[in-house]
Amino acid sequence: MSKKLIAEALGTFILVFFGCGSAVFMGAQIGMLGISLAFGLSIVAAAYGLGAISGAHLNPAVSLGMVTAGRMSVGDFIGYAIAQIAGAIVAALVILTIANATAGYDLAVNGLGQNGYGAGYLGEYSATAALLFEVVATFLFVTVILGATQAGAPAAMAGLAIGLTLAAIHLVGINVTGVSVNPARSIGPALFAGGKALADLWVFIVAPLVGGAAAGLLYAAGITRADA
Repeated sequence: MSKKLIAEALGTFILVFFGCGSAVFMGAQIGMLGISLAFGLSIVAAAYGLGAISGAHLNPAVSLGMVTAGRMSVGDFIGYAIAQIAGAIVAALVILTIANATAGYDLAVNGLGQNGYGAGYLGEYSATAALLFEVVATFLFVTVILGATQAGAPAAMAGLAIGLTLAAIHLVGINVTGVSVNPARSIGPALFAGGKALADLWVFIVAPLVGGAAAGLLYAAGITRADA
């Protein structure tokens, strides 16, 4: 189990370092399209590099979906979630340390790739819109993951399908919430950004967990499971 937890922490580090790092270091150069691809490609990298060890959940909402789908125990979920959050926090700290090495960076102004909503954040969408987007997007994301990793699915394509789905979700929703669909990904940057990022954080914990759990329940009921 310890090997799996290390893989989950490292994989989540990859996700946050590539995704949030692209926003912090290269956001002005690559724009929202580039950031979307960075998040998607990070999943592809982690899935093929570490998936054989832990399944590369990299996300408490995915792990909770596995629990409600009947494919993971609650005890394993707790361990995975702790490892994922730890990996995200370390990645956010590394990004902040690198960013602070340039005179032009100001955490309060440039941020750390944190999620948010409302006045002063990207498209200034409401809390209701943010909640709805995150629940729906996470539900769709976890549904794809459960389907792509079920028995009978082409295993060699799972990492690519999941990564491209995350990229597509970002293309739709960066302007809404910055796209979380992952409590760990949101917790890491928010802890260092503080202020509004911490105040908004509840949305990016509650909504993804609800969406992930719902996807797992539908899978367990056989609605989205091929062998049902």
